Amino acid sequence: MRGVIFDLDGTLADSLMDIAAALNHVLGELALPRFAEAAIERMVGDGARMLIRRALGARIELEERALAAFQARYLEALSVHTRAYDGIDALLDALEARGMPTAVLSNKPHAATVELVRALFPRHPFTAVLGTRDDRTKKPDPSGALEIASAMGLPPGEILFVGDTPVDVETARRAGMISVGALWGMRTREELEAAGAQHLIARPHELLELLSPPGPGASRG
Repeated sequence: MRGVIFDLDGTLADSLMDIAAALNHVLGELALPRFAEAAIERMVGDGARMLIRRALGARIELEERALAAFQARYLEALSVHTRAYDGIDALLDALEARGMPTAVLSNKPHAATVELVRALFPRHPFTAVLGTRDDRTKKPDPSGALEIASAMGLPPGEILFVGDTPVDVETARRAGMISVGALWGMRTREELEAAGAQHLIARPHELLELLSPPGPGASRG
């Protein structure tokens, strides 16, 4: 493998607390019930609009208002509690030392994706950082992943796509990339296996084992 694309929320960044705070703030302003973080965790992964739809339920008439309010509120407080997962900084340093191109592809709105990556990983030279620019091209649509492959100058089959949700696994499949499920994220091993993840890793450093043929007895997840 010669390149790596990472999902952001639940893969590089533990961002649930800030997402939940922004969502619950908006719901409170609309006099609607708030959700526990565990419930919001199940809603995340398909972009801001789908998050709002899941939170509103039948109150579809509030969608545009709530979406705009959520995006504005979240952009104001992207990294109050959000942190890189343990081991991610070391993994990125190791990939850089190997000359391995890396990128980020998220279903978070593009401006928020760029700002959060800049805040969390100011030193790392990602080839590309892409968020959702319109609902038609969000994951699992493969267009963003293929755009990144072109920027890396690599065929899709030589790129690992690392993410924590079935959406990421499906994106990798559609793009012709190798899917790697991150078990420290927002979905379970069972969900990632059912989605068809080709590799599963429990800790970030295990990704390095997939960059060259494993030795005798090495685990592939």
